[in-house]
Amino acid sequence: MSQTPTRSHAAFKWLRSQSIPSLQLDMHEFEHERTGARHFHLAADNPENVFLVALRTLPMDSCGVAHILEHTALCGSERYPVRDPFFMMIRRSLNTFMNAFTSSDCTAYPFASKNRKDFDNLLQVYLDAVFFSNLDELDFAQEGHRLAFVEEDNINSDLTYKGVVYNEMKGAMSSATARLWQSMSSYLFPTSTYHYNSGGEPSHIPDLSYADLKDFYKTHYHPSNAIFMTYGDIPAHEHQAKFEELALKRFDKLDIHLSAKDEKRYLAPVRVQESYSVDADDGTDDKTHVVLAWLLGKSTDLEALFKAQLLSAVLLDNSASPLLDALETSELGKSPSPLCGLEDSNREMSFLCGLEGCAPDAANDVEQMVLDTLKRVADEGVDADQVEAALHLLELHQREIAGDSYPYGLQLMMAGLSTAVHRGDPIKLLDIEPVLVQLREDIKDPNFIPDLIRNLILNNPHQVVLTLTPDTEISRREADAEIARLQAIKASLSDADKAAILDQNQRLAKRQVQEDDPDVLPKIGLEDVPAELPLIHSEQLQCAGAPLSWYAQGTNGLCYQQVVVDLPNLDDELLAVLPWYTSCLAELGVGDKGYAEVQAWQAAVCGGINCYASVRATPDDEQQSKAIIVMSSKALVAKQAQMTELLHDTFFNVRFDEGKRIRELLEQIAARQQSSVTGRGHALAINLASSGMSPTARLSHQFSGLQGIKNLKTLTRELKQPEKLDALLAKLSRIHQQVIASPRRFLLVGEEQHRDTLLGTLEASWSNAPAVSASAESLQLTPIRETTRELWSTNTQVHFCAKAYPTVPGGHPDHAVLSVLGGFMRNAFLHRAIREQGGAYGAGADQDGGSASFRFFSYRDPRLLETLKDFDAAIDWVINEEHHERLVEEAILGVISSMDRSVSPAGAAKQDYYSALFGRTREARMAFRKRVLAVTVADLQRVCAQYLKPENASIGVVSNSQQQAIAEQLGLKVKAL
Repeated sequence: MSQTPTRSHAAFKWLRSQSIPSLQLDMHEFEHERTGARHFHLAADNPENVFLVALRTLPMDSCGVAHILEHTALCGSERYPVRDPFFMMIRRSLNTFMNAFTSSDCTAYPFASKNRKDFDNLLQVYLDAVFFSNLDELDFAQEGHRLAFVEEDNINSDLTYKGVVYNEMKGAMSSATARLWQSMSSYLFPTSTYHYNSGGEPSHIPDLSYADLKDFYKTHYHPSNAIFMTYGDIPAHEHQAKFEELALKRFDKLDIHLSAKDEKRYLAPVRVQESYSVDADDGTDDKTHVVLAWLLGKSTDLEALFKAQLLSAVLLDNSASPLLDALETSELGKSPSPLCGLEDSNREMSFLCGLEGCAPDAANDVEQMVLDTLKRVADEGVDADQVEAALHLLELHQREIAGDSYPYGLQLMMAGLSTAVHRGDPIKLLDIEPVLVQLREDIKDPNFIPDLIRNLILNNPHQVVLTLTPDTEISRREADAEIARLQAIKASLSDADKAAILDQNQRLAKRQVQEDDPDVLPKIGLEDVPAELPLIHSEQLQCAGAPLSWYAQGTNGLCYQQVVVDLPNLDDELLAVLPWYTSCLAELGVGDKGYAEVQAWQAAVCGGINCYASVRATPDDEQQSKAIIVMSSKALVAKQAQMTELLHDTFFNVRFDEGKRIRELLEQIAARQQSSVTGRGHALAINLASSGMSPTARLSHQFSGLQGIKNLKTLTRELKQPEKLDALLAKLSRIHQQVIASPRRFLLVGEEQHRDTLLGTLEASWSNAPAVSASAESLQLTPIRETTRELWSTNTQVHFCAKAYPTVPGGHPDHAVLSVLGGFMRNAFLHRAIREQGGAYGAGADQDGGSASFRFFSYRDPRLLETLKDFDAAIDWVINEEHHERLVEEAILGVISSMDRSVSPAGAAKQDYYSALFGRTREARMAFRKRVLAVTVADLQRVCAQYLKPENASIGVVSNSQQQAIAEQLGLKVKAL
């Protein structure tokens, strides 16, 4: 560790620094002298700078105070007294990430940008929002909860609850997985903050008062309770100068020491039963969850943390892992629980495992099966190769420069945040090289893993066995309880109380339509937009007679390899099961090895194998498409030869004779898909609404959309019949024979110094590969262009609405205008009408070139019919109102920002490769960018009138079975998921 003080601002004291070569950065820790605020700076040669400020937030009820405060704090502050600075800044920025979130014990406000001016702008707004928030009572009413009359101006009509967080959590807690986790937490942590739902239980949220919110803010949103984190090439002292000037100089140290407390320990296991809501159409057979959990040691004890992580990996990492193998192959349930694994973000860690899809009385048998498995592993030990493989994956994940989902710097911050929140050492947490060295010594003792199993699990009395049973009546009882509560409130209201409710809602409505002066906020202009897209260099070569694209990228000692095959022209029978082919291929046996051996092989040499199909419309015609299958992997360079051999053998010798394995895999996938519906309901509704627009859109609906989820549900029931399973195996094998005969090519990404080695290994492995069929036909899809009007019902208390209009494919000049139109409508109309006034968690619109359609959507929405009308109103608003060019500029910035999103070095190479493969060349993308930058108000009004015609609209809704009357009114066909 460096003992040389790193330059800091005068208001900050340098505490320590450490270089972390495996992450290519130096990490520094500072303390603000006056308030005690901590600042961790991750200095890296990366122009994408990231900021995060986190506050320890420890609610002791389920009213959602921390979550509602997170929303309300972003609704206006001292320097920026506009109604919605957060969402306004999203439109005035080139950010690569901008958000806020509430976890079980902290609230964090992160953003990232590659533009220094933009970074400084966002920093000003974020610091003011966090430390000088206005917390207007009307914002609390909008974002949290309020009472309103169903008929807005009629005090004799029924009362209802409104509020963005209230509806968000109604949607969130409709998920069986969310209910399972919350139920388990309440028993695993009987006395501490983790006992409660930090997001807020819908039935408890109305108990939160405005005064409670303000009191919580005063104690929790103070620099003395804050952690600052920064990443990138801006020096730490420059950040600190801004922190001091914009916020910290106005504070003195607050005598608080907020911290989650240690949980009181059980002296014997606790066995409990709770219920969760299911749709009556789904039934309750084999829908019980049984989960076991143990409370472990502190997550700030890094030795204990890494031991627990290694133990979890050894037991559960893949199908060769002993505990996961037992769970996957058990007849007691359909699939392992989504909660399986180590939870290490809380103050005290927990280890969980179990099954879903069980019978209601399966708890004792599941518990016994788990304990017997753990005892057997403790008695017999674990193969040393398996433990080495788990360590290998830890190193691979540590070395990989990620950043394709959100910025790499933010991922590193998030990895260290919980440790910092609990006053542990995030520097040691991120520098795992010494830990790997120590663990490699530890595992030489054959009793190391068995002793961990005994000490952490088998001899640990703080154990909870939770049985979560399905109940078709819970939703009705919750609705009845809410109605009864509102009726009781109404009965107690005086005339003055009723007038006050009317007055608050009228004032809020007035506030929601007020036009704030946007120039109060800083902004980026079109002059700040980079003119050019980055140029990614590649070499076009040949390997074993097939095209190969080589990209030299800074991958920190990793290499990425992909085999890309033209998808053959499968008949309808085979095309229908293609998703299950790609889902299972990398999970099966290869040659004379069974699937468990192959899983162990993958863990030992690479980061696993991924297989997927990609079918995209051509840029100039949505009715034409190109389709490929990709098999990919990544490895440390030292393991690249073994990875190449593994990919080659899997490609040619994968086995489709493991029927039981395939049935288990599909049951697991079906369970995951079913539990994800309410989390991605808006995407499913969009997918449904546009499903008739193009062949690729229809295929998406049938593969990964609502129809695909339903198809798999049906298939998993049928596979209990041996003849149906045999028929599926035969189809999968037929697909594979056509795939290996189809034309193929290779993608290879690595560091320049390893080029010749990587190319040589690939050539040697594939040089004797069977020749491809010269006459192989690529997939041909039947054209389709029709309207869809459907409502799919599932177990949800909120709605997901979508509307789609036929427009133009991605290569058409109007695609750029329509892309800007989506952001224009969202920013200036839909956000206000559907989120602020309607109470939905989110709403928006976008243009999709693949389906050649323009789509509206809402997310976790309390309204259905009214939202669909708001979509229509947005069109009228664009066409018939006068609009400021500033709104167009903001929408343009949004499109450009999405084009310039953060991407890892390997991700940039893959993005470039596949863009070119599907006809989206750099020249085409530059032409699109120029068209976007040239869009005017008149352009938006023209395309709106030309394409968004009411008679052409398709409608897709994900809702519940109580919406039959509305569906009939709209002419929607109702389907049950």
